[in-house]
Amino acid sequence: MAPRKQQEIFDATLWLVAEKGYDGLTVEGVAERSGVNKTTIYRWWPSKAALLGAALVEADVLGFEPPDTGSLRGDLVALVEGVRRLLTEPPASDIAVAALGAAVRHPELDGRRFFIDRFVRERQIFERAVRRGELAESVDPMLVVDLLAGVVWVRAVFRGLPVPDGFAAEAVSAVLDGVGAG
Repeated sequence: MAPRKQQEIFDATLWLVAEKGYDGLTVEGVAERSGVNKTTIYRWWPSKAALLGAALVEADVLGFEPPDTGSLRGDLVALVEGVRRLLTEPPASDIAVAALGAAVRHPELDGRRFFIDRFVRERQIFERAVRRGELAESVDPMLVVDLLAGVVWVRAVFRGLPVPDGFAAEAVSAVLDGVGAG
């Protein structure tokens, strides 16, 4: 399938899940919105779960390239800022929250693929930091990413609070420097 047409299908999939939720997402709706025949979609993805799972990882609208600012702190601030944008700025926020929320409620969707794909790329940040001598090899990169991304999810999605300017730097400082407790 042509990459452009594939992106149109992924875009249609993500917009429909944002508008109608996972239960309202249909292959027929995706076919209509993307201008392809539903048999074409079924040829590549056997179910709406497979289609949405692929869209979460491969759609340009949710695209992700790991930052490379030259320092661990800079990379982590940029990473947190990227998560903040993903979860707070439309259209990505509408799509990400709806699609990833559906993944939690529908195991057949296998939303873990989204997070696995992201982490494989995020891991580069930590590998570079170890090579530069900024980070011990014993540090668990997934723990650091979970702490930093998790704080944005809790603040923006679960609490519904704004994530102000400077939040990313503050969160990274709390993780890298500690909170200064007693």
